[in-house]
Amino acid sequence: MTKHRIVVGLSGGVDSAVTAHLLKQQGHEVVGIFMKNWEDDDDSEYCSSNVDFVDAASVADVLGIEIEHVNFAADYKDRVFAEFLREYQAGRTPNPDVLCNAEIKFKAFLDHAMRLGAEKIATGHYARVRAVDAATGQPFAAGESVPASARYELLKGLDPAKDQSYFLHRLNQAQLSKALFPVGELHKTQVRQIATDIGLPVATKKDSTGICFIGERPFREFLNRYISKAPGPIKDERGRRLGEHHGLSFYTLGQRQGLGIGGIKEKGAQRGGGEHAPWFVARKDVEANTLWVVQGHDHPWLQSRALLAADASWVAGGPPAAGTYGSKTRYRQADSPALLQALPEAGFQLVFPQPQWAVTPGQSAVLYDGEVCLGGGVIDAAEGAH
Repeated sequence: MTKHRIVVGLSGGVDSAVTAHLLKQQGHEVVGIFMKNWEDDDDSEYCSSNVDFVDAASVADVLGIEIEHVNFAADYKDRVFAEFLREYQAGRTPNPDVLCNAEIKFKAFLDHAMRLGAEKIATGHYARVRAVDAATGQPFAAGESVPASARYELLKGLDPAKDQSYFLHRLNQAQLSKALFPVGELHKTQVRQIATDIGLPVATKKDSTGICFIGERPFREFLNRYISKAPGPIKDERGRRLGEHHGLSFYTLGQRQGLGIGGIKEKGAQRGGGEHAPWFVARKDVEANTLWVVQGHDHPWLQSRALLAADASWVAGGPPAAGTYGSKTRYRQADSPALLQALPEAGFQLVFPQPQWAVTPGQSAVLYDGEVCLGGGVIDAAEGAH
C-alpha cells in the first residue's frame, strides 16, 4: 500500500482521534490540524473551542503526531455564516453543516493541507470513498494502483445510525479524490472501543450536537443578535389567530415545541376529543409575516408529494439520468423513493410516491443509488398533498 502524508482534521472528538490512529497504524505520515471556525464570542459557557483544542492536542500527544491550530474564522464568516443569515432572513431553514463541509473542511482546510505538502486529508465523518474505473464503473481492488482517470464515489458509512453522507453530498471529484474517511468502515461502538483500547483521553467524550458556531446555547437567543425580531400573528388553517410569533426566522416547518399556544377547545366539544392534538408549524408566509400552524402530525398541510430544488451539486459532475432513486429531505430519515427530473440551471424536481413529512425550504434534498450518494440540492419549494 502506498504511504502518504495525510493531514487529519482533529476536532477534539473521538471520531477524528481514531481516524488519525488508524492512518498512523497503516504507516502513513499523519499531521493533525485543529480548525477554529468561530471566534465572535468564544466563551467557555457555550463555545467549547478551547476545551476541544486541549482535547485534540492531548490526542496528538498520545498518538505521537504534530498538531497545528489554524484559524478559518474569516473564511467561515464569509462563506458559511453570511449565507446562513441570508437564508434565515428569507424565512428558510438552512443547513450550515452542509455548507461548512463544502466550503471550509474540503476547500479552505484542503487548500491549507496541500500547502503543507499533504497528499490526502482525512476527517472523522461516517462515510466512505470508492475509486471506480471511469469507463466500466468497476471498483478498484484494495492495494491496486488507481489511475488519474478514475472516478470517485461517495458511499454511506457502514453504521446506518451514524452515516453522514447527507452532509457531504456537495463534495466534487477533486475533493473526493483527496479525502479519506477511515471510521466510515466502522460502527460507532467499534470506534469507541478502539479509543478505549489505546488509551485515548476522548474515548468516552460525548458527541458534539448542534450547529458548530452556536454550540449548546439557545438558538433563538443566538439568532436575536443578528436578525431583527418582527412579531406577527400565528394562525390556524381556518384563519383564527391563536397567538403571536417572535419572528418567522425563529421557526421551522414541522416544529412542535416553543410555539406558545395551547389546544383550542371548541364550544361544546367533548372531553377527550382531538381538539388538544399538538400544534405543528406548517407554513411561513413571509410577505404577510404570518406563521400558519395545524393540529396533528399527519395533517395534509405537513405532507408533500413533490419538491423543487435549486443549486444542485452532483458528485459525478453532472445530474443522474431521470428515474427513481432513494432520497432524504432531512438528515435523520430513512431513504424514500423519489422520481428525479433534472431542470435547467442546476435545479431538479422530485416526485414522491409516498408523501413526505415537513419538507423544508433551505434544507437539502439528497439522492442515493443504494449505498452511493449521488449529490443533491437546496429545497426551494414543496408541493403539498393539499
